[in-house]
Parts: sequence; C-alpha cells; structure tokens
Amino acid sequence: MFSQDFSNKITITKNSKESIELDQRRVKIRENKNGLMAVSYLAPVFEIMDVEDFFEDMLSSEKLTMNISDTGEFNVSFRGIVDGKGKALPQNLDHKIILLQEPICPESIMDVQLTGFSRFRFRDEISDS
Repeated sequence: MFSQDFSNKITITKNSKESIELDQRRVKIRENKNGLMAVSYLAPVFEIMDVEDFFEDMLSSEKLTMNISDTGEFNVSFRGIVDGKGKALPQNLDHKIILLQEPICPESIMDVQLTGFSRFRFRDEISDS
C-alpha cells in the first residue's frame, strides 16, 4: 500500500536545526481538543538526560517541528516538560512528559456558546427593562 517503510523514530527539531529522536516504541501521545499534546516518554536514564538537555533552554511557546515515523513534519509550540508519575520504575528507567501545542484552527476557537455573555446597553435602556 505504501511505497516506503515507516521509521520507529519521532523527531523533534528546533529552529536552529538541532533535533532529537525519540524511540517510538517508548512513546505514548495524548491530545485534547485544544491541540495540547502530552508526549509521554519512558526510557533509560541516559536518554531522558538527553531529552532534558535538548529542552533545557527553551522558552514556553517556542516553535518546533515534529515528524512521527517520517510521515512529514508539522509545526508545534513547546509548552513544557514535567516528570511523569505513577508506576514504580526500575532504577535505570525514567519518565518525562513533553507538552506541545499544535496550532489550532480559529474556527474551533469561535465555537463558543454565544448566550450568557454580557452586552453593552445604554443607561436609558437599563431603566426601561
């Protein structure tokens, strides 16, 4: 069906062209409807140290590109990196969660309930109601 094989890597690239590759077998990605992605990475400590070093000097909302299995790059914004919690891990494994934000379509932002918002009214209209 496809002319080429997919890789087992997720590549995240900074604007400076510096990049890091994550082993896809150790990654779980969750995304909410606002485009916020939680990239959960469970790996040996030395790989987690590389991830921490890569994101160490990044500012929140700095632009990155992400490529999952060589399917094509897409833009994301860095939101932070946090320690994963939960299961008791062996001494040589660590868990980090990388928070990324996909650009969202303005139309979805406009999908809000229009009732219930206050509206400007002149003083003389207030006394009439």
